[in-house]
Amino acid sequence: MGKHEYTRSYQDSSQHAQGNHFFVISDASVIAKLKELVQSAFAAMELREDLYKSLKNSITLSRKGNYSFCYNAPVLIVVACQKEYGNNMADVACAVENMMLAANELDLGSCYINQLKWLNEDPTLQEYLRSLGLKESERVYASVAIGYADTESGLPNRAETPRTGNEVVFV
Repeated sequence: MGKHEYTRSYQDSSQHAQGNHFFVISDASVIAKLKELVQSAFAAMELREDLYKSLKNSITLSRKGNYSFCYNAPVLIVVACQKEYGNNMADVACAVENMMLAANELDLGSCYINQLKWLNEDPTLQEYLRSLGLKESERVYASVAIGYADTESGLPNRAETPRTGNEVVFV
């Protein structure tokens, strides 16, 4: 192959840097502590009209005391990367999407979780994540909840849903 030909079947990071840091959490007490910290952090936030819809929902539910950012899944995979790395968000998103595709192949449900990213500078949450191994130079850019789908069959919903956005223009 020539030096400019693509030689890998896929990559999950820019320049194949492999700088993501994965925390595979299945310990129910760790997930419960994260849920408690996340709910507390969101409940303390100002609820403003100009906030992203999902963020407003997180704040509102947290204030009611019944917020589970990871949908009570038995496994939460938290993915961090160097905070000063220019492709941190893209690399983490690619890795999480690959995990979601793999989960689907295994008949598991999965959900992309961005709430920990929104709380990247919350000192209490950062301290707890550091106790789990997060380095000072890292931040969380995405997570994925994985478990059996909350459907009658326990399988992921594979029915096509109507698209209402993501405009496509062919040129």
